[in-house]
Amino acid sequence: MKRISWAIAIALSSCCMNLASGCQSAHAAEAPLVSAVGCISFTVSDLDRSLDFYERVLHFKRGAVVEESGEALEHLTGVFGARTRTARMTLGSECIEPREFLAPRGRAIPEDSRSNDRWFQHLAIVVSDLDRVYAELRAAKVEHASTGPQTLPLSNPNAGGIRAFYFKDPDHHVLEAIWFPKGKGDARWQDARGELFLGIDHTAIVSSDTEASLAFWRDTLGLRVVGTSENSGVEQEHLNNVFGARLRITTLHAASGPGVELLEYLAPRDGRPYPADAHANDLVHWHTRLVTNDPAHAEQVLRAKHATFLSSGVVTAPAPALDAGHDALVRDPDGHAAELVSP
Repeated sequence: MKRISWAIAIALSSCCMNLASGCQSAHAAEAPLVSAVGCISFTVSDLDRSLDFYERVLHFKRGAVVEESGEALEHLTGVFGARTRTARMTLGSECIEPREFLAPRGRAIPEDSRSNDRWFQHLAIVVSDLDRVYAELRAAKVEHASTGPQTLPLSNPNAGGIRAFYFKDPDHHVLEAIWFPKGKGDARWQDARGELFLGIDHTAIVSSDTEASLAFWRDTLGLRVVGTSENSGVEQEHLNNVFGARLRITTLHAASGPGVELLEYLAPRDGRPYPADAHANDLVHWHTRLVTNDPAHAEQVLRAKHATFLSSGVVTAPAPALDAGHDALVRDPDGHAAELVSP
C-alpha cells in the first residue's frame, strides 16, 4: 500500500505540471523542504558505554548530555512513559546523538540481522589510513561485520579504489570505516591534517525500491542525487557479508551535512522488512535529523502524501532538549525514520 501511495503522489505531481505551466513555475521556485542534514541519532542500551566506545575507539568528542521526560517527549517519540538520556558527539563537522531509553526499555537488535535487512542503517566514518584503523579496531576487539577491509575494483568507475570495512559498536549497530582515493568522495577528505578519523561522509539505509525511496527523499524532502553506482563482485560480498550481493547505490545530499545513501539489493532479494511493531526505544531505531525552515508545512506535505508518522505531529521540544524547537518524526517508505527539526 505504501508504494501505491507514493506512486499516486508522483503521478499527481506530474499531472499538475503537465496541465498548467503556472503550476510548474511554482514548483520550480519552491525551496526544498530540507535545507541540511544534521546529527544522526540511534538508540543505545547503555549511554555511558556508548560514550566510552565512540570517544576512546573512534575519537569522537563528547558534548552535552541531557535527560528528558514528559508529554512532549512521549508525543515526539511515540513511546508512552519515555525517559531518555541523549548525548551529542562530534567528529569533524558532523555529529551523532546516541539516546538511551531509561524507561521503557526496548528490544535488542535481532541476533541474525544481515546487511540486506531493511532495518539496516549505518554511519560511514572517513579515515585517513584504513590499515591503521583496522589494526586499532582489532586491538579494541570490535566485532566484524565485514570479513575484513575491502578495496572496490577499478572496473567500477564510480567506486573503484574506495576501501572500506564494516564493524559493530557495543549494541551491534553497524559502522563503516571508509577511505577515499584522490578523485573520489568529497575533496575535504584528502586533507587529513594528521587525524586518523576525519568525519561522517554519509548514513546508509537499505531500500526495497530506489524509485519509491527517491519519491520521499528527493521529490518530497528536496535532497538532490549526487552519485549512483551498481556494485557487485567478491569484494562487495565480503564488505556487506552477503553472498551474491549486487547493490544499486544512490547518494543524496542537502545543501549541507552528510549524505544519505540508498542501498537497494538487486540480489539477493531476501532482506526482511522493517519490523511493523518497532518503536523508538528499540535498538534497531535510527533517525536522521533534517533541518527544515517550516516543520508544520513539511508535516502538511508529508501527510498529504500519506507518510507514516511516529510522532503525533509537530511537537515543541522544551529545554533541556539538545535543540529545543519544533520537531516531528516520520518514516520513509521502508520504515527508516527522519526527524524534521526547525533551525
